[in-house]
Amino acid sequence: MRRYFAFLGAAVLVAVVGGTWLYTVYARNDNPLASCGVGQVAGGSAQIGGPFELVNASGETVTDTEVITEPSLVYFGYTFCPDVCPMDMARNADAVDLLQDAGYGVTPVFITVDPDRDTPEVVGDFADNLHERMIGLTGSAEQIKNVSQTYKAYYNAHKDEGEFYLVDHSTFTYLMTPENGFIEFFRRDLSAEDMAEKTACIIDNL
Repeated sequence: MRRYFAFLGAAVLVAVVGGTWLYTVYARNDNPLASCGVGQVAGGSAQIGGPFELVNASGETVTDTEVITEPSLVYFGYTFCPDVCPMDMARNADAVDLLQDAGYGVTPVFITVDPDRDTPEVVGDFADNLHERMIGLTGSAEQIKNVSQTYKAYYNAHKDEGEFYLVDHSTFTYLMTPENGFIEFFRRDLSAEDMAEKTACIIDNL
């Protein structure tokens, strides 16, 4: 009887170990970004990101395929933002520089949620002051509403406060690629170094 239970215990152990090994193998095959801490290759399942038409710093209408031509860090904010947006965008710019030093091409993108004040010239100057490769985008109120909904980005302008009104908005940075669309989002408490490291891991494993 003891031999039977010993054999049964060994069989259960083998099954558990084998099942864990198979799960790990298949999980890695199904999700090439697991080692980067990404739950899954998001793509269409997350329903974040998609086609848009906006206006660049030159006043030209551009589409998502013209903007996102390589891995891109996309952020929604506004140029009158007193502290959060400049800090987040400076962090993104630092991450892009770290990635560039490591041999990765990544584009920082800034999309305003305050189209009334953020003209093409204003978003262009804001982007140029932060990074030479940064793309600043604005558009009509309808275009901004559409792209923010596409990215599930929240914003709410307090225009009743007068000309110096503030705009509440979400502060995620989205990692997008032309081939896969949305891959991951980064919270604002993540450092430039950690963002660059995770982005590089993702690019290597896509």
